[in-house]
Amino acid sequence: MKDTYNRRINYMRISITDLCNLRCLYCMPEDGISKKNHDDMMSLEEIAEVTKVAAKLGINKVRITGGEPLVKKGIVDFIAAISGNEGIKDIAITTNGLLLKDYAKDLKKAGLKRVNISIDSLKPHRYKEITRGGDVYKVLDGIQEALKLGIKPIKLNVVVIGGYNEDEIEEFVYLTKNDEIDVRFIELMPLGQAANWAKEKFISNETIMKRMGNLIPEQHQTSSPAKHFKLPGAKGRVGFINPISSHFCGECNRIRLTSDGKLKPCLHSNKEIDILNVVRHMPKELENVLINAIQTKPEKHYLDTDDYELVTRNMAEIGG
Repeated sequence: MKDTYNRRINYMRISITDLCNLRCLYCMPEDGISKKNHDDMMSLEEIAEVTKVAAKLGINKVRITGGEPLVKKGIVDFIAAISGNEGIKDIAITTNGLLLKDYAKDLKKAGLKRVNISIDSLKPHRYKEITRGGDVYKVLDGIQEALKLGIKPIKLNVVVIGGYNEDEIEEFVYLTKNDEIDVRFIELMPLGQAANWAKEKFISNETIMKRMGNLIPEQHQTSSPAKHFKLPGAKGRVGFINPISSHFCGECNRIRLTSDGKLKPCLHSNKEIDILNVVRHMPKELENVLINAIQTKPEKHYLDTDDYELVTRNMAEIGG
């Protein structure tokens, strides 16, 4: 299905929980988020029903996010349920990787195709500081398990934060040398918890590219927000996602579903469409609501304008 700007919308990012076993500095307050009542959150069965209808409209790619999706009870059965939709061709998950070693085998069997792992430092003490308590060795074990099972390429999402991890850029890039690992540098975005200090700690991907120097450009795929490069002779790739310095709105092919039942046509907007009530009380209207959400997708975000209204929700609530 196409939106009003002739973009084919075939990708849905689905947050199945706003809970997480980490408290990353730019993502979630130290004491966590206010827990919602159980009735205010979508069940996995309800999310599966939305996915089924979305598949009929041309959504063929789904990414499961959180919070941390692997803390959600029933995650494996949920992956199996949505992989049973004939229209869904690609199921991926974004995780912090702490529980990946335990779940990887069952997730692959259920239909998971790809995995993105958020990891902002390879140094144990620094990772613990950025995540407020995480163990980077568990994440590294999860990466190795996924590689062993053939879930590849593994994509590592790295947010470079001024004053925290910019000295690890080269170390991350060299992870792509010998394994089918894509390291993707994502610019720090002014959302929720990070809004007040994103400008102060922001490092553009252009700065990172200049530091590396010897990266070879790959042909750009319009289905990907990342611009890819390679080290000479490397098995993996280095990607740059530039939502701030060079947005990719003209190629955006996605909508988002939050764990509390809101459709977000654009990540960088406070506009949300309530679908929870529709699922529970007007299921026959689901298709129309999804169509309307796609048709209200804006042409672009307005992060670079003076009158931009900061998104108030944290990434853990929206879906990474």
